[in-house]
Amino acid sequence: MLLSKGFEVEIYTSTPEGQIIGLSDRIVKDLDGFVREPDSRNVEYTTAPFCNYDRLLCALLKPRRQLRQYLKQLGNYTLIPGSTLSTGGSDHFERSDPGNPYHTYIEQTYGTKVVTASIHINVGISDHEQLIRACRLVRLEAPLYLALSASSPFLDGQATGYHSTRWSVFPQTPSYVPLFESHAHFIRWTEQQITLGTMQNVRHLWSSVRPNGNNRPYNLNRLELRICDLVTNPITLLAISALLEARLTQLLADPKLDPLILSEKRSEDLITLTRDNERSAAKNSLDAELKHWKDGRPILAKDWITELYEEVLPIAKEKGFSCFLSPVKKILREGNSAQQWLKDYEKGLDVRSIMIQAIQTLDHEELELEHKLCEPLLVA
Repeated sequence: MLLSKGFEVEIYTSTPEGQIIGLSDRIVKDLDGFVREPDSRNVEYTTAPFCNYDRLLCALLKPRRQLRQYLKQLGNYTLIPGSTLSTGGSDHFERSDPGNPYHTYIEQTYGTKVVTASIHINVGISDHEQLIRACRLVRLEAPLYLALSASSPFLDGQATGYHSTRWSVFPQTPSYVPLFESHAHFIRWTEQQITLGTMQNVRHLWSSVRPNGNNRPYNLNRLELRICDLVTNPITLLAISALLEARLTQLLADPKLDPLILSEKRSEDLITLTRDNERSAAKNSLDAELKHWKDGRPILAKDWITELYEEVLPIAKEKGFSCFLSPVKKILREGNSAQQWLKDYEKGLDVRSIMIQAIQTLDHEELELEHKLCEPLLVA
């Protein structure tokens, strides 16, 4: 039995010429399944949790195709890849819901640092202690998923020097989040943060990974990986998700993979190491030099991912989803979106031209996948 998986997809709306436009207030009013972010320039949709990867593929594609048709009715609008306001606009906030007090707090506290687009990957784990253990492991390896997904090298028409500008500026809140030792620890800590005001509500935990559920922090049923930049290609996103699922399956079968058991380092030192790794991955993604949580040895992100891939490949084969895992090798070979765009930038192309091409590529990829994969599946 595979684990259930679902996605929260944030994406910017734009013109075909790459100007990012705020339309979410109209989208959420007219289309079911879409929700607004504090800034109207991006909009979010959520897929239902599925175990089957084929169904996940169509769940990712169908709302996007529906959104595209709606945007054409509104005018000459489209969707733009990337996780930052790459072509301009970070000097101001465009509120989607001016009367929302939580949105007011976000705008006044963080400004446009939070006006980013990303992918949140949710994986179902119902046992609370297994879930907290999984969050410990995935938090220490979250920089690897950021390295695979990096897609925000530009801001306001310029290269920033980061592969993930989004994660370099995103306000991780609260400023210090421990490795939770148990579900009870997570409950106590969350209640304390809300009392102190470092969290405005139970949703206001913005770290690379968090336990999630319908009644946080008490009733939990899934791990939410929040560090990934927006991955618009569904095959690539499913590959990253397959790596995560295989790793979690490995941990569920062998609880001794728990960093609190396996690492030579203290919990506090692991937090410091991981935050350094996140900064390095945001800067150089797959080429970042990281430190392994087991013993602190230096290792390139792409080499660590390769090691992890080989370790979990037998699990993916046994469970029948290795074909969805295999595109990870292509990302390692050809680079993530940020690296590919930066190659064009270094050749002399300007940011707007690169993003116009990315807009066209995204639309083409969706059409091709929809015709080749989703329609035969739906007919069957």
